[in-house]
Amino acid sequence: MALIQAHFYSKVLNMQRTMNVILPQQKNGVGTASQETGNKWPVLYLLHGGSDDHTTWQRQTSIERYALEHGIAVVLASTDLGFYTDMKYGYRFFEHFSEELPQIVAEFFPGLSTKRESTFVAGQSMGGFGAIKLALFCPERFAAAASLSGMLDPVTRYETRETTYFNENYLPIYGDTVEEVRESVNDLPYQMEKALEEGRELPKLYMCCGTEDYLYDINRKFIDRFGKRANITYYEEPGSHEWGFWDRNIQRVLDWLPIPKEVR
Repeated sequence: MALIQAHFYSKVLNMQRTMNVILPQQKNGVGTASQETGNKWPVLYLLHGGSDDHTTWQRQTSIERYALEHGIAVVLASTDLGFYTDMKYGYRFFEHFSEELPQIVAEFFPGLSTKRESTFVAGQSMGGFGAIKLALFCPERFAAAASLSGMLDPVTRYETRETTYFNENYLPIYGDTVEEVRESVNDLPYQMEKALEEGRELPKLYMCCGTEDYLYDINRKFIDRFGKRANITYYEEPGSHEWGFWDRNIQRVLDWLPIPKEVR
């Protein structure tokens, strides 16, 4: 595998950004992609959590080794603390991740597939929110999406509104009141219900959460409501909101991903 760091300009965000890309090397016998056959590598967009950045998955897990075993490229980019949203007071991070970043990746890395069946997204905590949101609003781009300990219901957090952290960080992202979040693009339970009622074809979904995680109740509520009505695989085990849990479970996610044997 190769690790490539790319510095680039985002027109959507109007600033310089950085992404790391874990890239298979065919000459080392990785995967099925090959310049000779015209095949391209499958790709996983791996999203970080609220206190992290685009480097944290590499520093806290063995994601490069796991990607090697599956012959898949991994794109790691940062939303800062923007929750993969077009913030009320801030930047258009959802537009960046849903539209601009895939175009930039395709330009810089022509060996990566852009086909839906070989493009996936996953993330932990805040990144779990981003992964499910991308699945709901960009189902034509992703074949599967995975949330690890995802913060899937900002409405519930607004209703409790228990911490200084919440007031300092959530309000610039979503707005000042719960009414601005409820039934909005960031109300994921509402958007999931709407997608199911309209019969939209969604990506395969995967959710996992530790039973001691402070977001466990939010995840259980989501899977209890939608688990039997949508194509969701759910897994839970003892664990809290920490990297040991995510390191174990990103391996399960990679095993679960429907990675094609041949990618074009």
